[in-house]
Amino acid sequence: MIQIRNAHLHGRDGLHDIEIDGDRFGRVLPAGQGRGEVLLDASGALVGPPFVEPHVHLDTTLTAGEPRWNASGSLWEGIAVWSERKQTLTRADVIARATEVLRWYAANGVLHVRSHVDVTDPGLVALDAMLEVREQVRDVVNVQLVAFPQEGVCSFDDGAELLEEAARRGVDVIGAIPHFEDTREDGVRSLEIAFRLAERHGLLIDAHCDEIDDEQSRFVEVLATLARRGGLRERATASHTTAMGSYNGAYSYKLQRILARSGINLVCNPLANLCLQGRFDAYPKRRGLTQVKEMLAAGVNVAFGHDDVMDPWYPLGTAFPLQVALAGIAAAQLTGAAEIDEAFAMVTSRAARVLNLTDAYGIEPGRPADLVVLPAASPRDAVRRQTRPSHVISRGRVLAETPVTPTRLTWPGREPEHVDFIRERDRGMTPGAPWTPRTPTD
Repeated sequence: MIQIRNAHLHGRDGLHDIEIDGDRFGRVLPAGQGRGEVLLDASGALVGPPFVEPHVHLDTTLTAGEPRWNASGSLWEGIAVWSERKQTLTRADVIARATEVLRWYAANGVLHVRSHVDVTDPGLVALDAMLEVREQVRDVVNVQLVAFPQEGVCSFDDGAELLEEAARRGVDVIGAIPHFEDTREDGVRSLEIAFRLAERHGLLIDAHCDEIDDEQSRFVEVLATLARRGGLRERATASHTTAMGSYNGAYSYKLQRILARSGINLVCNPLANLCLQGRFDAYPKRRGLTQVKEMLAAGVNVAFGHDDVMDPWYPLGTAFPLQVALAGIAAAQLTGAAEIDEAFAMVTSRAARVLNLTDAYGIEPGRPADLVVLPAASPRDAVRRQTRPSHVISRGRVLAETPVTPTRLTWPGREPEHVDFIRERDRGMTPGAPWTPRTPTD
């Protein structure tokens, strides 16, 4: 038995000790009552379950500029560039790039990742490579794989057969891209194919849905209805849904009811879609994001994803969820105190609901001993100061450590001092800087 002492748990008064028995959580007790060797003393820092990435494309990561840059910055040219790069894929290439970005995720405290994998490749090179990566990292990071038909199910030669083969090879989730199909009828049929596959193989659904600025793209209502009538409900997700940014008020009101009844999840990818959408607009130029505030208010579960890390669609990124949350706050205007806390939940507990993690997530007795230690007073403080975890614990073991190193400033007329970007009146609420947790070797 080991323990983490003096942890600040969001939503609970006082400090707590967290017992860990092997790779599982034991009791959560008031500070000073825990038993076992001290793994680390959190010293009042914010401790919570790990970050969750609900939407990324690990097979495309780290390919920005290969074989050429996306000059227009549009979604469509990104797909064209990737189609060229896809011709040169090898197993070793995909494994190396995906593994490196998973290392970045783990260092940032992300221990659950859902990755879409392009299966519009007759050789399924990327899929086989990602299946191997999933097994290689399973002891530290939980990876879910989505069979993603980047170039369509009905509009790509043998698209439906490739999706079926991906299910047989062992993906966790079935995908679709209805707005990219040649006709609306093909889009609806592609979703029906995806749902039949998911139901037959006992898998989840996560479709790229309405990722376009066309106000007539309304496949999310089809996905939600299929999920409700077929019983998949919260096991189904619509990703992107950027066309919602162009829907009129009357239809939006109707859609909120449809989505809330269905129980499906939405994933918004603010970093990528702020860059990709509105490329055909002059001014005013649309933000091109889903209706985050409105859907949250309607009771729909919404999460934030990174989507791309240095690839043809988004050439930046370090796989840090709080950067995504900050962008989402600005883009969706989530600036109320409670809304900022919700943005933090959108890269933690709400994202965990997208992955359907249920009792595999959270600091509760018997659950996997996965957590992050954030030297911050609250989720709001962590988002504002973009606080990286000082410690990442995976299955009861320290996986990553980041020293807390405050800035040293020499200001005219004052002695050199640390600058920690904390407002004076909040100082008593925040762990002091420099902040150094104690370990058993101290």
